[in-house]
Amino acid sequence: MRIGVLGTGNMADALAAHWVRAGHEVTVGGRDTDRARRLAERLGDGVRHGDLAAAGAGEVVLVALPYGVGEVVVRELSAALDGKVLLDCSNPVGAPGFRLLTGDGPSAARRLALAAPGARVVKAFNLCHEGVWRMAPPVFDGRPLAVPVCGDDPAALALVGTLVRDAGCTPVAAGGLDRAGLLEATAALFIGLWVGEGADVQAIAPPLAYAAGAAG
Repeated sequence: MRIGVLGTGNMADALAAHWVRAGHEVTVGGRDTDRARRLAERLGDGVRHGDLAAAGAGEVVLVALPYGVGEVVVRELSAALDGKVLLDCSNPVGAPGFRLLTGDGPSAARRLALAAPGARVVKAFNLCHEGVWRMAPPVFDGRPLAVPVCGDDPAALALVGTLVRDAGCTPVAAGGLDRAGLLEATAALFIGLWVGEGADVQAIAPPLAYAAGAAG
């Protein structure tokens, strides 16, 4: 699979490393082409680099850019992104109090869809710190990490599901793109509890057998 990576930061590095190991053709693109080159060299032989437009040539394009910046970049590349799968891993979370920056407006993922109406946007990989994505693979107590995935296009969801599995994780169908805002709100809640309160978020939910009431 040809994968473009918009951005040269930690999330770009962590996620792209899995896909390089899986044998995909990866191109890293950034406004700073020197940073893109250094990341490509760190990821391994055969990884290409260039400007943002170079990364936009992938079948799947990871938008690993801060909230707000991604929307601007995607709008600039809109024509080149027609028919492509845009994979959004951003979290519109900020101060004060780890609040959701989108407010009552569209989700970050929906804003990308509006910026590039010909693209097929999928939301995934937004619930964990980049350190988790650097694990190879992210497995806890013998259980692979589950990754919720939201999107409207079945073929796009299938491609992203492959990339989730290539990271050693299990994709979980979380609904259409209209539910991406729920994933982003969940990230805001989790980050606030993890960072602000030092709470064990994993302990919040009961086992599946108890989700709808007491088991047996």
